Amino acid sequence: MGMHQYIKSLSDLENIFRCPGKFKYEEHSVAAHSFKVSQIAQFLGTVEEQAGYEVNWRALYEKALNHDYTELFIGDIKTPVKYATPELRELLADVEDSMTENFIKKEIPKEFQAAYSERLKEGKDDTLEGQILSVSDKIDLLYESFGEIQKGNPERVFTEIYEESLTTILKFKHLTSATYFLKEVLPDLLSSSFTNQDQLQKITQRIVSDSLIK
Repeated sequence: MGMHQYIKSLSDLENIFRCPGKFKYEEHSVAAHSFKVSQIAQFLGTVEEQAGYEVNWRALYEKALNHDYTELFIGDIKTPVKYATPELRELLADVEDSMTENFIKKEIPKEFQAAYSERLKEGKDDTLEGQILSVSDKIDLLYESFGEIQKGNPERVFTEIYEESLTTILKFKHLTSATYFLKEVLPDLLSSSFTNQDQLQKITQRIVSDSLIK
């Protein structure tokens, strides 16, 4: 037993593509997504820190880097499917946890198993770092869907993904970093010229307005 299989599996994450079964102009692998989420989380963490909040950087980086590693076992499952019912979400989580536990016991040396059990568990929790991860994950998903919309992809699912991502980000508007993204970054995203610009701006305004009303 050694770390060989774990290190080898990192390359396997490059071959798991997100949003399977849909036409896409650009593919995004789980490995690339994890890198982007880590970079976004780093920025959001910086915003929080400069606003006076204490950030556990080790926890944040570990959560961001590892948050989708377990897709190695079950693949990428689209959010609407994953959250279709609480029962299905719980079942998928149980399967994921079981397969992760088996992998750690089989492939990770005993002296490192506790560390990797912590690193590979669900990272989206109520801590500041867990909340930053939740926002970072949805920001990257929003950008991925925007890229397809911008290129004129006719698949309705990418508009749905954009809407779901923005709606989730708005749930974290109590975070300084999430508010910064909504006020300072999102307008720049929408200001560029693209085919469905007016439609997407209206969708964004509707979702933001609904959130403010709530």
